Amino acid sequence: MVPLAPPEGPAPVTAPHSPSPGPPPHAHAQRSRGGRRSFLWQWLSRPGQIGAVAPSSRHLARRMVEAVDLERASVVVEYGPGTGAFTEHILPHLRPGTAFFPIELNPTMAAHFRRRFPALALHERSVEDLPHILAEHGLPAGGAVDSIVSGLPWAAFPETLQRSLLDVTRAALKPGGVMATFTYNTSMLTRAGRRFARIAAEYFARIERGPTVLRNMPPAFVYRCVR
Repeated sequence: MVPLAPPEGPAPVTAPHSPSPGPPPHAHAQRSRGGRRSFLWQWLSRPGQIGAVAPSSRHLARRMVEAVDLERASVVVEYGPGTGAFTEHILPHLRPGTAFFPIELNPTMAAHFRRRFPALALHERSVEDLPHILAEHGLPAGGAVDSIVSGLPWAAFPETLQRSLLDVTRAALKPGGVMATFTYNTSMLTRAGRRFARIAAEYFARIERGPTVLRNMPPAFVYRCVR
């Protein structure tokens, strides 16, 4: 894991009062091609950090956003935004003044994210640093977060890391707070994927599994995890 950043970290981004101008018509296609290339290369070079060969589809992103109540959230965290497939769908739902903390450990993905969202303050650190990130911005290290949208490849992690990240997540969420995460259907064939499903139940009061999103590569489903 990366060492802790100095206390003078970037300020959290708050939701704008008015939407920014939309991208040009060709922008989505350009981002899609660039995102796929970045994901494929990082998956080949860092399989323990990147669990996918392509960015998540807009269909999966919509399911993820539907699983959390962003419109009423005051503090929102995104784990592993990668190239921003979920971020693009999160931002329009944030009310003015909401603190948004995207956290990305992979430096190549972080660079891609910053090019795509230059106005956002990205924390290029481990999710395990979340308590310190919150404290650096005057928020309680525990019980401050309303919603977490996670793009982490849980099925690629050993049990020690799964539990460490879940410890941080449970502590950060307010009572009743929600983490939305997803897993590929094929991950349930792996030992680590089944283990995550089992141990996650130890950390949350309720976990709901959504329907399979077939229009994603590979097909995936969403876990809605309630603190």
